[in-house]
Amino acid sequence: MKKLVISAIVFVSVFSGWAQHTENQLNDTIKIEEVVVTGTPVKVHRNNVPLAISVVSREQIAESTESALLPLLSGQVPGLFVTERGITGFGVATGSAGQITIRGIGGNPTTGVLMLIDGHPQFMGIMGHPLPDSYIASDVERVEVIRGPGSTLYGSNAMGGVINIITRQQNQNGINGKAMLLYGSYNTQKYSGSAGYRNNGFSLFGSVNHDRTDGHRDNSDFKITNGYLKTGYQFNEHLSASADISLANFKTTDPGPDTLNAIPGSGLDILRGYWSLTVDNAFKKTSGSLKFFHNFGEHDVTDGFHSTDNNYGVNFFQAFHFFEGNSLTLGIDHIRYGGMAENTKAMNGQGMVFADTTVYEIGVYGFVQQTLAKKLTLNAGLRLQDHKIYGNEWIPSGGFALKIDSKTSWKGNISKGFRSPTIRELFMWNHNPNLQPEKIMNYETGIYRSFFHSKMNIELTGFYVKGDNLIVTGTMGNLYNSGLVDNKGIELAITGKAKQNLDYNLSYSYIDMKNPVVSTPKHNLYLGATYRWKKCKLNASLRQIADMDNDVSPTVNLESYTVVDAKFSWKASRFAEWFVSCENLLDQQYAINRYYPMPRTTIFSGLNLNF
Repeated sequence: MKKLVISAIVFVSVFSGWAQHTENQLNDTIKIEEVVVTGTPVKVHRNNVPLAISVVSREQIAESTESALLPLLSGQVPGLFVTERGITGFGVATGSAGQITIRGIGGNPTTGVLMLIDGHPQFMGIMGHPLPDSYIASDVERVEVIRGPGSTLYGSNAMGGVINIITRQQNQNGINGKAMLLYGSYNTQKYSGSAGYRNNGFSLFGSVNHDRTDGHRDNSDFKITNGYLKTGYQFNEHLSASADISLANFKTTDPGPDTLNAIPGSGLDILRGYWSLTVDNAFKKTSGSLKFFHNFGEHDVTDGFHSTDNNYGVNFFQAFHFFEGNSLTLGIDHIRYGGMAENTKAMNGQGMVFADTTVYEIGVYGFVQQTLAKKLTLNAGLRLQDHKIYGNEWIPSGGFALKIDSKTSWKGNISKGFRSPTIRELFMWNHNPNLQPEKIMNYETGIYRSFFHSKMNIELTGFYVKGDNLIVTGTMGNLYNSGLVDNKGIELAITGKAKQNLDYNLSYSYIDMKNPVVSTPKHNLYLGATYRWKKCKLNASLRQIADMDNDVSPTVNLESYTVVDAKFSWKASRFAEWFVSCENLLDQQYAINRYYPMPRTTIFSGLNLNF
């Protein structure tokens, strides 16, 4: 692992030196997503936000053949890891993948990392975890990731971090659209189409996707169909509104472990959806947003488990700019979540209801930001969360961002993260109605530096996370607030343009965990490059994982592996592009989830169409 890290650093250094040598010959610069909407109530430059924030752009998303969004983030964002078990599809429950960890925080299932869509929370109302299969790459404009707690602004579950999916909207006047067709190994098929229209302040965007595969193992087939529709209207320069709806239906089977005499797990038939309505206002001295949202789902499992769940609420905030460099934001959010879970085959077919309830949370918060002398930005926030079961919780945060010079900034942040117990933990199997919220403290500092007229950008962050009341399973199977977390590490992100037609990016994270966490690699290295020549484009990436516990049982099993992927595309015309991609070029044998081996070398080919 050390050799790989050293090699990667040497690789970047060589490119950096060469980039400096050819600096005067380059007319282009890296496109940096400077303005972010995550980690702060109002749009600000990323370098003025004390939090560690990563941005994955639409261009980066489009370069992949992945339909699911989460696998794209795992290499692009340092400190973030997402488990996989096959060609496509994550599943839920036993044998599932899609577990997310940031800095070793996340849980199994993932309840310690908060998924947002345009700022509203996304999780299953009963179990409290996101549904990875329902997040589709074609519907996404960009993704902003907070590496570290975001609970002051976003409440429960934003303990290890926040992944905010910014959905696509039609920005170009007139009508345009895209389509994609793909076929490859194990009868894998992907079809997608999207179209948009914009005129006189009105916009409309819609997409449909269908994926299916036979899978690389027996009983590992997967198929999903989803649709998305978003509309918006700009009433005037101060007021706008938007509404969107998404539906996804996926079916899959747990292939079971590949051990001797093992049998396949249950089949799943899952429907997930959401709708939201947002009204935004923007004036010279104040701006804000009002959002209504409703997430819903129905899960059918062949072992008899059946559930319906909801997660709905309202978010409102208003920011005030009293004088230059100042912003004061006041916000309130209300969320209700829950549902009904049963086993229709229990009690000799008469059925058994495990839970049928709903809980609510109300949060109020204040957030202030002040810029001094156009160089130092200070911010602080405080949230009071009221929960139906356990009562109140205070969540503070504070930090700074110092602009040392035009190319360098230094950040620091202290923040508290928390997670409310889920309905499953409070009322279902081995439950404990007296559980308290999980709480951690996060300390971090980082430096950002750009070189060669922003043709190379480096971000280095150090962090320390500590907590002592995580929800764990005791010796008798019951749940208690007694888990410990003590993680520290570093995160490195480098983006660069070595020449006008060659881009590269590197991310690396190292984490030292006093108490090992499943699916959190000690070393996580990603190196990617894109080369363009006339009508051709070549993308290549290397992923190195070292010392990762991949066993969900108390047994520790450390896995290390190296995966190389490549994609070649040729633009036949301005309307059509042909591509071929190869995953796991080195034909590695490895398992992210123990006893669920990943595919060996796979090949896919297809067409991208534009109109």
